[in-house]
Amino acid sequence: MLFVIGSGLAHAVWNLFAKQSEDKAAFLWAMYIPSTIALLPLAVAEASRLPVTARALLPVALSIALQSVYALLLARTYKRSDLSQAYPVMRGTSTLLIPVLGVVFLGESLPVGGWLGIACLIAGFAVMSGWNPLRGRPHVPFKPFLLALSVGLCTTCYTLVDKLNLAALSPLALLAVTNVGFILGLTPAAVASGAIRRTVVRRWKSFAVGAVLSPGSYLLFLFAMQHAQVTYIAPLREVGIVFGALLGMVVLKEKHGAVRIAASVVVVTGIFLIAVSGYR
Repeated sequence: MLFVIGSGLAHAVWNLFAKQSEDKAAFLWAMYIPSTIALLPLAVAEASRLPVTARALLPVALSIALQSVYALLLARTYKRSDLSQAYPVMRGTSTLLIPVLGVVFLGESLPVGGWLGIACLIAGFAVMSGWNPLRGRPHVPFKPFLLALSVGLCTTCYTLVDKLNLAALSPLALLAVTNVGFILGLTPAAVASGAIRRTVVRRWKSFAVGAVLSPGSYLLFLFAMQHAQVTYIAPLREVGIVFGALLGMVVLKEKHGAVRIAASVVVVTGIFLIAVSGYR
């Protein structure tokens, strides 16, 4: 449990650094390079022992592809939306989708408390999107909101895929694999910007801390996933939603901070209700 909560806090902090950076793609790309270089030999050694079959290699390839899309969408999302708006939506989406997909497609059941949690998530997301029923003509910035939802969808998919990959790879090797996907997704934009060196030099402190926290946050989660069902630990990790909203308001001085923090509390309440509802 402490691994998961620590993962959520570390994730919120490195997302703050990404939001603060001038060139998001260049900063995120550079931030993943050190840990990838360090862990790649281990990943190659473990991957070389996998059987050359579609069943063994497809989840690894799928993880790389999903991380590439996730990285690209993440950089674009932070160009268009505030941290306090985007972060709760990105992190809460997977908690909403996993139980709903289980009920709709797998014939599983969700207790009343779980449905109440889903209602809280939907209400919190509505506020995050900018929707206000009291306005005559509400202005809803749907594009940033949809981008954040897309990031959440990628998170849902790669989390489930990486749960499968842990049966064949160690957390450290799998982290290197996911890092490769993340870097590949951002390479065209980062190289085209010509801002990699400038971004690292100007924000070297944030870069140094982020280079540890970013891979470290997911590594903690991978270790936790080795020993627990993803259905239960994934919601706990999203305690970082409150951290993200607070950082956006206090550090970045974003507008509507109080409203978004209130909505974040509603989202976390929904996550808690789903986590303790006995969902199977």
